[in-house]
Parts: sequence; structure tokens; C-alpha cells
Amino acid sequence: MTSNEPMTGNGPVALAAALASFDALWSPRIVTRVNDYDVRVAKVEGEHLWHAHDDTDEFFLVLDGELSIALREPAGERTVRLPKGSVFTVPRGVEHKPSAPGGASILLFEPTGTSTVGDRHDPVPAHVDATTGHILER
Repeated sequence: MTSNEPMTGNGPVALAAALASFDALWSPRIVTRVNDYDVRVAKVEGEHLWHAHDDTDEFFLVLDGELSIALREPAGERTVRLPKGSVFTVPRGVEHKPSAPGGASILLFEPTGTSTVGDRHDPVPAHVDATTGHILER
């Protein structure tokens, strides 16, 4: 069954089941909404692309695997490594490039309608789903 609304208020959402319901990489699924924010889960592997969100921070929680986020900050470039269970927030306007050579499952918290490739980005490769998230199929 599919719906055009995320699973808000219909009971608990098992994140493992949500992640098991799709295979696409770099293609977030909206599991619920909190006020004007999407809670999204995604499977990631390999590299995303350099991009920035001009008007919003981007919150990452690693559910499984390890995620690296390269950052281009005023002080220079650095990489943050996030093992399973770690959280990190990329501040608005900071160029960043997530990657997961061994694969990872992540949870993202960002305003509804936020593009996965931000407001400024490198050319979008075929493996990246440039979207505002997909509704999780129930």
C-alpha cells in the first residue's frame, strides 16, 4: 500500500523495517514529519557530491555502518567520521560531501522540501537521487 503522506500519527515506525523496504542508494524515504521537518532514512554507499544548504542545518544520525562527511570550512577542509550511533550537524551554508565506502544507513532531520543536493552543488551524478525525499511505502 502506498500513500502520499508519511507515516505520521499512525503508530510507531520500525526503522529497520523502513530501511528493509527499499534498496535505492542516496534516495531518502520520509518516515514521519515533526512540525515542518522531515525525518528521513537513507541507505548510502560510495560518494554523494559536494553541496551546501544555504538556509538550513543538516542533521545526520548513523544507524548502521560508518559515514564520513568532508567539510569545506573557512579554516580549511576537514573530514568528520561518524561510526554507528553517532550524530553530527552540518551548519547551514557549509559545503559538505558525505561518503560511505562500506555502506551505511542514516537518519536525516531537515525542513520539509529540502533537496538532497542542497542549493549549491557539483554536477549531480546518475547514482544520486536529487529529490526532496520519497514517501515511505507502507
